[in-house]
This record gives sequence, C-alpha cells and structure tokens, in this order.
Amino acid sequence: MTELAQERFSLLSLFKKIPFSTRVVGGLYLAVLVLGVVFGFSIATLISASLHFFGVWAIFALANVPSIQSGTGPNFALPIGIVNGLLAMVLVLAAGFTGIWFIIVSSVTALVFGSLSGYLYGRLMNAVKGSEMAIAPYTGFAITAAFGLVWLAIPINHPNMVFFLGDGLRHQIPLDYFGANFILAEFLYFEVFGLEVRTGELLVVFVACLLMYLFFRTKAGIAISAVGRNPLFAKATGINVDRSRVIANMMSTAIAAFGVIVYAQGFGFIQLYDFPMFMAFPAIAGILVGGASKQRANVTNVVVGTFVFQGLIAIVLPVFSRALAGTDVAGVVNQIRMVVQNGIILYALAQMSKGGK
Repeated sequence: MTELAQERFSLLSLFKKIPFSTRVVGGLYLAVLVLGVVFGFSIATLISASLHFFGVWAIFALANVPSIQSGTGPNFALPIGIVNGLLAMVLVLAAGFTGIWFIIVSSVTALVFGSLSGYLYGRLMNAVKGSEMAIAPYTGFAITAAFGLVWLAIPINHPNMVFFLGDGLRHQIPLDYFGANFILAEFLYFEVFGLEVRTGELLVVFVACLLMYLFFRTKAGIAISAVGRNPLFAKATGINVDRSRVIANMMSTAIAAFGVIVYAQGFGFIQLYDFPMFMAFPAIAGILVGGASKQRANVTNVVVGTFVFQGLIAIVLPVFSRALAGTDVAGVVNQIRMVVQNGIILYALAQMSKGGK
C-alpha cells in the first residue's frame, strides 16, 4: 500500500469513528456557514454567535453526564433543576443582591436547592427503574406547571420584578435593573479580527467540564459509571447502586440549577412560567449530537455536540433571514430547529434500544 493510500485509509477510518449524528449536524453547520458567507456575513460574526450559544447552553448539556453515566439516561427532567435555579435568582434579587454578588449568591443557593430536589428526584428514579425516560419528561412538565403558581403567589413586591397591574412576578425580569446582566459575558471579554469572545462564560464551561472530568476519576465517579454499565456486577462488587444513582441525579439537577444562571446573565433577563418546559430537549440533543449513548457520556460529547448543535441554531436564523427575505423566516427556522433537534433525539433513542432487540 502506497503512502498516499495509507493516508487516505487512516483519514477514512478516523471519519468513520465520528458518530453519525455528529457528522450530519456538523455537515449542516458547515453548510450554513458557507451559505452565510455567500450572503454577505463574515465568518467571525457567525462564529461569535456560535460561541455565545455554546457558552450559555453547555452547562445544561453537561448536566446530562452524571445521569447518563449512572444508567438513568438523558435527564429529561432537567426543568426540575432549572426552576430551582430560577427560584434562587428571584430570591437573591429580592434580597437586594446586585452585580457579581448576584451571580455568586445565586449560584450557591441554586446548587443547594438543586441538590435537595435532585435527592428527591433520584429517589423517584430508583422507584421507577426501567422507565426513567418515560417518567422524567412528565416530572419536568409537572414541576414547571407547579412553579407557575409559585411565581404568581410568591410574596415579592419589588417594582422591577412584579406585574404592573395585579399580583405575581413578570414573565421576564430584566437584569439590567439590578446591574446583573452580562456579568460573566463581559468578564475578560475581547474581540480579535471581528470575533467576539465572551471569555467569562467560556471559562465557566471549561472549569465545569474539568471538574466533571476529575470527578469521574474519583471512587464515587467510578462507582456511578460502573452502576450505569452493569448494575448487577456493580452490586456484586459491593457498590450501593441506589445511592450512586441518587448522587448522580443530585449532581445533574444541581448543575442544571447553576446552568440557568449562566443562561440568564448571558441573555440579560430571567424567564419564568413556561420557560423551563422544553429546555431539556435542546440540551439532550446537544450531548447526543456529540456522540453520547444511553450509558456513556463525557465532556468531549458535551463540548463537540453543544458547539455544533447550538452553533447551527445560532446562525441559521440570521442566514436564512437574508436568504429567504420576504418569507416567514422565523417559522421556517423554528421548523428546521425542531426537525433537527427531535430527529437527533429519536435517532439516539432508536440506537439505544437497538431497534427493540
């Protein structure tokens, strides 16, 4: 075999190792990038939007790693953690914290709330073993609906948080009133050749991914992975299977609670009521695009999948707005997003069950 043939063979082998979902969505992302350049966008502008969406979504995708590793599958009940993060932010704002202290105090409070609710959710997952992915979405929907009543009844009277007429918190609470918008986004922010880099958000993602990587090299992390791969063998070796699953779901819910703080400051406002309802699906689609399976997920899946999937979502609207001028661009783009997102989840779930065999 000639040297050129060997090189082509190695490149082909490397390409085949890339998960099918990554190849498909990655191909779509590159195609939209090229289309954007054709219609007058600069590469720097499109990559900047991709990095921004990656920075605010990566923590949500990362929250799925512990639940997948423990064998409970992708966390379709991510709204449980999200509503706890929203509650933490609302209480911290009402208490008078602003600026960087809003981020710090909200993060600590959200992690505590998320861990407590994650413990209860973990117990629920242990009670419904084998049906986790069927029960989880409805659990997330139920908690979102329940907190809709909380936002209406919570005794907060801050003029920048409540409705102008009537009782209850607003659907959106702008953070600029509290000097708390873009705190992480503007930390060490820089621009080079038109490329905008929100360093603070990317640093948070890097640290979170590093901590996750290190955790799964500890005794507790290895135990969770063993439970996810083979619970009977893990039990035979003395691992407390139920306890490991509870710890994993506590981590998943707490990370999601923290993730919504990063998300809110990145866009400059807090969204309440129905906002958490379908947040789990894009996060799960992201990690599955990166190559995660039912029992295996790592930070590489999070980084690659979230950047490709959310990058595609970030650039498709402006590019198609120019390419399809005069049409209902928002409707078209939303349909494309839903097809890609739900198609990826359907493909991944089909692969998990191996066609039911």
